[in-house]
Order: sequence, then structure tokens, then C-alpha cells
Amino acid sequence: MAIVVQKYGGSSVADVDKIRQVADRVAAAKAAGKDVVVVVSAMGDTTDELLALAKKLTDSPSRRELDMLLSAGERISMALLSMALNARGVPAVSFTGSQSGIVTNDAHTNARIVEVRPFRVQDELERGKVVIVAGYQGVSYKREVTTLGRGGSDTTAVALAAALDAEACEIYSDVEGVYTADPRVVPDAHRLGELGYEEMQELAESGAKVLNAQAVEFAKERGIAIYARATRGGEETVIRKLPPRAPGRVVGVASQTGLVSLCARGGDASTVDALLALLDEHEAEGRQFHLEAPDGAGAVSLVLSLENLHDFPRLRRELAARLAGRVSLREAVGAVSAIGAGINARFENLRRTLDVLAAMGAAVLGASTSSFRISVLVEEGVVPDAVRRLHHALVTEGERPRSPAD
Repeated sequence: MAIVVQKYGGSSVADVDKIRQVADRVAAAKAAGKDVVVVVSAMGDTTDELLALAKKLTDSPSRRELDMLLSAGERISMALLSMALNARGVPAVSFTGSQSGIVTNDAHTNARIVEVRPFRVQDELERGKVVIVAGYQGVSYKREVTTLGRGGSDTTAVALAAALDAEACEIYSDVEGVYTADPRVVPDAHRLGELGYEEMQELAESGAKVLNAQAVEFAKERGIAIYARATRGGEETVIRKLPPRAPGRVVGVASQTGLVSLCARGGDASTVDALLALLDEHEAEGRQFHLEAPDGAGAVSLVLSLENLHDFPRLRRELAARLAGRVSLREAVGAVSAIGAGINARFENLRRTLDVLAAMGAAVLGASTSSFRISVLVEEGVVPDAVRRLHHALVTEGERPRSPAD
């Protein structure tokens, strides 16, 4: 039988009624003759609630203990969904990430999958059961429980689909696929019927929430098509390998908030080295790295996400104590990004981006580009308006047929 992997996000399993609805959908897929593997996230805001409990006890919880705590959320939803299916007469069994063979490195709270050993999953499928897998988690070679970071359940689903040679990997959420922007911010954003892996990965890394960037990377490496759908039904977006697009077309605008910018000026290598060493101590992950050296006077700037900083208040204190006067820190930073294949083939898109921000009086705090992305740093408060205006200028106007006079 063909295998299908379905993943349901936290909003899709937020309460018992929604779990019943998911069970109905899974049962229908099984009745249609599919072997079904289901990956589930924690119910609703469970992960955030568990993290808040930990923060009430300590500002710096152990990353290992956080993994032990946060991995409990998916165990609850996997067991409840298995119960719902069995109550419908559909044989089902639930597995943790470890039991399903998800092997990771040992980077607690942000691990990467290095291997999948799906032997128990395959055994249960051969027995005719639906297999429910706890997303977002795995086990390291040291036999420690690990978690995969925000959106890690997507990665679990794609990794299992690849290991099982599945017919399809279906990602269900509360949104009908991938849109040209967040429809809650941009009312006239529209759904994209299909996207290439590279464009989807850039959108995800730039703040689009529908899919996890690591999951898309995994899918690209293994040639797995991803179908992003709404749990309630409706349209979808297919993410797969596509023929090259005409360069310069902007397919979407994404944004991030909760960023901080660090800048070491003056070309002092010891300052840069001390800054990078401090960030390594905090296991901080950089979103951007930029080096300028006009006339030999260097400036190094880095952008970090608060979401990936374990204890930002402590980092702030240590910056002040160890690098006062040598490294500047700017908080409440946001980023707006335009995405599209060959977006910088011409400078028109960059020029229009800067013109839009200038027209709204937004200060540009920094910028970076790649062959698929233009990202501009701005003050956090202007991000929603910047997204709306850039979407209109680059996506809506960019899709308008042009007359010869244009």
C-alpha cells in the first residue's frame, strides 16, 4: 500500500473536538487504502505554557531539562489521537520521537535530525495500524531526549516521509497553503498554487510561519513534495522542484520581529573575537552577519533573534560588563524581506524596496541580499505597515500586466 505522512499543527489538535475532526480525516485516508503515518504537534499553546512554567522557576533553565519538559506536549496529543482512532475502530498506536527512530545531534532545544530508523513504524504499518508520531522531538546518540526547535514537527514529518519512501507528505494547519504575505497583516494577500524549494525555504527563514525552513531543506535534499493544506479543507500549496522562473519576480513578502542588532566598530579584531566568543557561550544563532572594512576601518554587525537566545537578559548584562563602549546593542528590531528567484538580477526590486521605506519615513538599519531574497532591518513598530506597502509595490504591482509604455 502507498504510504502517506500527515502532519497536524497545534491549532489542528487544540482541543478534543478538533482531535476528533483529525481522527475523522485520518480514518478516511485509511479507508481509502492508504498506510497512514500521522505526526502531531502539542495541543494549542501547550509548548508556550510549559515554557512559561519553567521561566517561573528560573530565568536560565537547563536546556536538557527544557527538552524533557517540552517534549511532553506532543506525547499528550499523540496518545489522545490514537485513542480517538481506536474508538472509531481504526487500529492505531502512538510513538515518541525516540520510539519512531528519529535520531538527532545533541544540540538541546534546537537539534537537527541526522538519521531516521523507522523500523517500529514499518512493523506497525505492516500490521495494518495507523502510526501516530510525536513531532518536534528525537533522541541523540547519547540517548538523550532532544527537541528540534520551533516548527520541528514539520521536519519530523518530512524526515519520516523520506525514510518510508512515502507517496506524499501533507502538512495541515489553520491556513490554506502558503500566501504571498500573512493574510492577517495583508488582507489582499493570495495563496500560491506552487513554490520551489528555494523560495519556500527563504520565506520560512524570513518569518513565514506555514512551514519550517529545516523541513523544506530536508525535502529538497530528498526530493519530497510537500502539500500545505488547511485542516478544514480547501485549497493547497505544493512545494517541489520547479523549472526556473523568470528572474526578478517577487513571490512573497515575509517579516520577523523580536530581533536584536549588535555592532562592533573600529576594526579591532580582539573586540570581534570577544563578541563571537560570548555569543558562542550563549549558543546564540546569528540571523545575519555583515562585515564592512572601508579604508581598513572595519565594522562587524550581527542580527540575532530573541527566539533563539536562551537568556537574553544575561547576555545583555555580560555585553555591558565585558564589551562596554566597544559593542553597541539595538533592541526592538524587525526585518522585512521580499522573496523571489533571481530577485537581484536587476536592481529594480532593491530600489523599489528602499523607495517604499523612504516614502513611509522608515529608517533603514541594515540590509542584506541573496539570489532569492532582499531583507531590510527596520524598527520593530513599522514592520506591519512596511509589509503591506512592500506587498503592494512588489507583489500586487509586480503581477499587473505592463503596457508597452511601462
